[in-house]
Amino acid sequence: MNELMNVNDLLGLGEDDKSSQQRLDVNIADLQPFHNHPFKLYKGKRLEDMIESIKEHGVIIPLIVRPVENGKFEILSGHNRANAGKLAGLTKLPILVKEGLTEEEAMLIVTETNLIQRAFSELAHSEKARILSERHKAIKSQGKRTDLISEIEIITSGKNSRELTSCQFGEKIKSDKEIGSDYDLSARNVARYLRIDILIDELKEKIDSNEIPFNAGVDLSFLDEGEQIIINEILNTNKYKISLKKSNFLKKLSQNKKLNKDMVYKILSGEYFKRAESKSKVKFTNKFTNNIVNRYVTEEVDIKELEDIITSLLDDYFSK
Repeated sequence: MNELMNVNDLLGLGEDDKSSQQRLDVNIADLQPFHNHPFKLYKGKRLEDMIESIKEHGVIIPLIVRPVENGKFEILSGHNRANAGKLAGLTKLPILVKEGLTEEEAMLIVTETNLIQRAFSELAHSEKARILSERHKAIKSQGKRTDLISEIEIITSGKNSRELTSCQFGEKIKSDKEIGSDYDLSARNVARYLRIDILIDELKEKIDSNEIPFNAGVDLSFLDEGEQIIINEILNTNKYKISLKKSNFLKKLSQNKKLNKDMVYKILSGEYFKRAESKSKVKFTNKFTNNIVNRYVTEEVDIKELEDIITSLLDDYFSK
């Protein structure tokens, strides 16, 4: 009970507010991941280090969860700790239950705790996009959700056990000031990330794996969902690459309501540009050149002089 009181004291909650959260231990089997979790779990050495830390110290900071149906809990913060704890052989984990959250508040906890536990620079493009998007929503709405950001930082920081928890997170925990600071991104880049966040998940994954250039992904975000699905299907069945030239054409045709599956295929395959290039090339026919030579080339006027005369006349004509 003292532990619960300490958490509430940290958060500045009164007696009436304590019912909104409680600290307890639950079976790992009763935990389920967030239904729309946008972040990738740790792998390799980072996961191994967390497993070893948990074997030695246990899970120091409780997972933040919310109750769902059938007596289960949905994880908002702690997906990596849950995964590493299970691999370390634990059967129970400490949790902090948050009740009465809106869907937006739940997502804000998911994104903010990931940002606290990892450096922004190490996140994948889709993860950065989700964090910036949720921050953007919170700033626009102000009030309760910006207060929630501060609350999340206090819960997650583990100020009384910083050295142990930083080992488990695999990254130095950011201070409140750093969390609220700028991400070293220009307003234009923030806007680009907000565009990336509205792409379908399959295209986000292709951006994260560098199959699609980041700025090409920004162009594709202006296409509707159906058009994005078509692009993903064609990319999955062919080895086409998306360049900025291709993405820009896709964007323009979509905005002009002229984009369909056949056109998408022609653009992604490059066929569209080959046709355009062939149409733009001007070729002189044999008849034209032979007629000019036979008519005007004489002993007094050779081909070089004739070319100079034609060029001069054309320059004079088009200058008018």
